[in-house]
Amino acid sequence: MHKNSVNIFQDESEVFKALAHPVRLFVIHVIQKERLSVKELSERAGIDISTMSKHLDLLKRHKIITGEKEKNRVFYTLNIPCVLDFMTCARNVLKK
Repeated sequence: MHKNSVNIFQDESEVFKALAHPVRLFVIHVIQKERLSVKELSERAGIDISTMSKHLDLLKRHKIITGEKEKNRVFYTLNIPCVLDFMTCARNVLKK
């Protein structure tokens, strides 16, 4: 395999790693329809704010979500909606 191909696949694998946690999958499903703050997300997921912040940071780093600051709060939205298509595909694989 060429070095350039390895780099492309490495980048793609990083996106999959970013999605490879139940809390992060929960986040992308919840914020697909509404903007939520870290506090709201942590309450819905039943985890502490610092842990949720780490999950959000990872998703932001890979540009899967975006945060928009309003006064002293940041509201998160899904930046790449097509990631949900992959989740639908994953569910279909699990059914077979």
